[in-house]
Amino acid sequence: MILKLGLPKGSLQDATFKLFANAGWEIRVDSRSYQPTVDDPEISALLIRPQEIPRYLEDGILDAGLTGKDWIEDNGADVHEVCELTYSKATRNAIRVVLAAPQDSPIEGPKDLAGKRIATEYVQLTERYFRSHGVPDVKVEFSWGACEVKVPVLADAIVVNTETGSSLRAHNLRIVDTLLTSTTRFVANHDAWADPLKRAKIEDMALLLTGALNAHALVGLKMNVSESKLSEVVAQLPSLKRPTVSPLYADSGFAIEIIIEEKQARDLIPRLKRAGAEGLVEYPLNKVVY
Repeated sequence: MILKLGLPKGSLQDATFKLFANAGWEIRVDSRSYQPTVDDPEISALLIRPQEIPRYLEDGILDAGLTGKDWIEDNGADVHEVCELTYSKATRNAIRVVLAAPQDSPIEGPKDLAGKRIATEYVQLTERYFRSHGVPDVKVEFSWGACEVKVPVLADAIVVNTETGSSLRAHNLRIVDTLLTSTTRFVANHDAWADPLKRAKIEDMALLLTGALNAHALVGLKMNVSESKLSEVVAQLPSLKRPTVSPLYADSGFAIEIIIEEKQARDLIPRLKRAGAEGLVEYPLNKVVY
């Protein structure tokens, strides 16, 4: 069994490769190649623009792949969503697909763009958006990226995705409306999902990829503590967490281990030390499977 896997080329590529590495797969690719090597003989990967992945899945060329909810919606693709993977190129936040116009323009909503020109990579999504607002005569033109520079000379407004909004602000644009909020999705075509072997592989991958994301911003913390200080140390631990407490050899106290948010460690470790904990060790996590 070989699973044909589509991986997003472009802005999501590095973040995706890092996620797979944390999940247990090493992916390597030459700068000019579209065929990465994966240290798993059951996976044959292709590096493809995320815009195209839903179409190749629907057509059966790919068995599974990672792409944005925005591109699934734009393509109107009929695919099986396996799981949501909330990560993007710069942060772990969702992106927004937005309608943006110049700061000093009178445009306040979609109806103000009747008869106007819109530049976007999301042609079908944008056309459906304007139809749903009763604006059928807007001119939606496909743009090969860099939509921001086309306003106002080549277009009156744009529909783009934004993660932080910094590019829009840099080009003196403001958000008029949000068409949708999008995150990365692990999706499969229906035939692959119906195949028991491929489905098992896809489900295993989803489990490990989700586990890798769960581990983001978490750390493990372990320490030793004498019996006389045990209650005082445990009282400092986050109330919603259940620590593992194990006796040390020869009745020399206890070992405590807990998983916490990384941002908690800065304040927690000094408190634990003052309460009597010793040998405190903070360590990173690759996967947390609930």
